[in-house]
Amino acid sequence: MASPFRRTAVAACRTQASHPPAFTISQNVTIITSLSSIRQSSSSSRRTTLTPKSPIRISSRTFSTSPPRSSNSKYTYGIAASFTAKDHRYNPDTNVFAFNPYNRIIARRKDKRTRPDSGQDAFFVSQIQHTPDIAVGIADGVGGWVDSGVDPADFSHGFCDYMAHAAYTHSPSESEHPFNARSLMQKGYEEICRDPSVKAGGSTACVGIAKGDGTLEVANLGDSGFVQLRLNAIHEYSEPQTHAFNTPYQLAVVPEKVLKQAAAFGGQQLCDFPKDANVSQHKLRHGDVLVFASDGVWDNLSHQDILKVVSRIMLGARAWEHSNEGVSVGKSLGNFILADDGKSGAEEIPSLQSFLAVGITGEAKAASVNTRRDGPFAREVQKYYPHENWRGGKVDDICVVVAVVCEEGK
Repeated sequence: MASPFRRTAVAACRTQASHPPAFTISQNVTIITSLSSIRQSSSSSRRTTLTPKSPIRISSRTFSTSPPRSSNSKYTYGIAASFTAKDHRYNPDTNVFAFNPYNRIIARRKDKRTRPDSGQDAFFVSQIQHTPDIAVGIADGVGGWVDSGVDPADFSHGFCDYMAHAAYTHSPSESEHPFNARSLMQKGYEEICRDPSVKAGGSTACVGIAKGDGTLEVANLGDSGFVQLRLNAIHEYSEPQTHAFNTPYQLAVVPEKVLKQAAAFGGQQLCDFPKDANVSQHKLRHGDVLVFASDGVWDNLSHQDILKVVSRIMLGARAWEHSNEGVSVGKSLGNFILADDGKSGAEEIPSLQSFLAVGITGEAKAASVNTRRDGPFAREVQKYYPHENWRGGKVDDICVVVAVVCEEGK
């Protein structure tokens, strides 16, 4: 893709600090009642103990513009991811992944050096066997496990590895249960619970299955989530699940010793299950953009912020175009989402979906270290804890998966 579009996608990255501030992780065994302790801790150190605060939800208006579609339409998806660890500088040239459906997916990665540089956040993208269906997912490791000597990334990355492999190797003839977003989450959770290398840990999860017939199913547990954008408008989005402020629903592997300690101190160790995930069904249309992301994005950018980034890139590339009737899908959308053929230069991001993933990640990273721009998390703190005087963004790991929907023949 031409270099002007690349500059558009990564412009936000240039405003971020060279080295984001370092944070320490606070003790999570007891109930945290002051937001100042959260400011001093890593923004990934969400609590694993239940507090009596009421749930906090962030929502915005949904716009619905779906017309009737033919039931025999065939859809393909251009998918890419971008990511950055909270204590690393974001590099848009290297921290990007372009999905190729022909790549073989192996079982669980044991070597941590082969993981993407996404910190405690993890993601996966996988074709489902030999079908046109695609599975995607985001998992955000719960940082509070660091206090127990546990690397939260082991759970989140292993969990995603198991889901990717389960999707890639799925065989309808050998399965006794229907294959859907929640069952895929259940399969990954069962496998990580059986993994002897993961003694403890937990994560949120957002899993989606986009099918060749243009339907999408999403299972969301916790405060990761997704948004569906359509022609310069917010069409659908997931709602976060929280037990209390900064305490999202979370899958977990909890050692017996930790359970006994929690009981002794009068606390309760959180451990939700895939059955607790919110499941939603969505209809897709040619030109839609799907964004799956961890709370490192949602705590720093609103849905409208993400729409602005996506619209700027889609309109700049003429994947969306202005017309007399408003915004429409460009005629060459299918050409923009082609997978990288391996011949592009190392300094060029090869596809439209890569531009989008980089643009959103760069914008979220810049907002997270900006002390003057209040993001969604800051506004929630100001609403419920006005005495804390929280200003600016929330430093966190960031992980984004973007899918551009393309209908064959258009």
